[in-house]
Amino acid sequence: MSSNDSPFRAEPTARDEAPQFVLPLVVHIEKAEPPARTDALETAARAVLVMLSDERSLGDGEWAQAMADWQDARIRKVVRRARGAEWRKASALPGITVTGSAAEVRVFPPVPLDGWPKELAKLQVSGTDLDDPELLPAPDRTAPVIWLNPQLDMSAGKSMAQTGHGAQLAWWELSDSGRDAWRAAGFPLSVRTAAPGHWGELTASGLPVVHDAGFTEIAPGETVAVEGGSRFCPLPQGRRP
Repeated sequence: MSSNDSPFRAEPTARDEAPQFVLPLVVHIEKAEPPARTDALETAARAVLVMLSDERSLGDGEWAQAMADWQDARIRKVVRRARGAEWRKASALPGITVTGSAAEVRVFPPVPLDGWPKELAKLQVSGTDLDDPELLPAPDRTAPVIWLNPQLDMSAGKSMAQTGHGAQLAWWELSDSGRDAWRAAGFPLSVRTAAPGHWGELTASGLPVVHDAGFTEIAPGETVAVEGGSRFCPLPQGRRP
């Protein structure tokens, strides 16, 4: 894929002329026991990878055409929240639930931008503010690390969409054997917020970077950078902070 035709670039491209689709993700957030923020972000990223690699998304699979149409246009992901009966209804729709340490994210095959199933359309986008109750350990550098831009103040839902974009960039960089190895290992990855100085080094290192179009919450610009893990991804390795 040419970098000049990336669906993650902010400026207009020919992809904008194609019919537009969105990948819906729903995060399970109960008031009494919400998941930790980074757990939710990492689980959303893995959910995108699980959808990309699922046999129903490939070849003659039942979701393959929707996945192709979605990836031919501007790549959009929208994260909504659900609890209680809402979560149970969302879980009954065709899709895949991915779990993290405590987080649960269900990903669904792409739908037209204005064609959401009613059970998902009524779910709220707001209310996905989550926190990390404990200090995060250093990321595992042998697996991909998705670095968040420290200059941005994004909700957890917006951040989950961006980490999903980052995971998708890493997937596109892989050979078939690399994808198979990453999938077999359970798609290990880390999400962390870069230190300001480290962010500048990451974006200057030739790493894949997501450029958000600025439709929601933030102005157009860089949101995440993806540093490859030596076990799976032939991506450049950024300099250590």
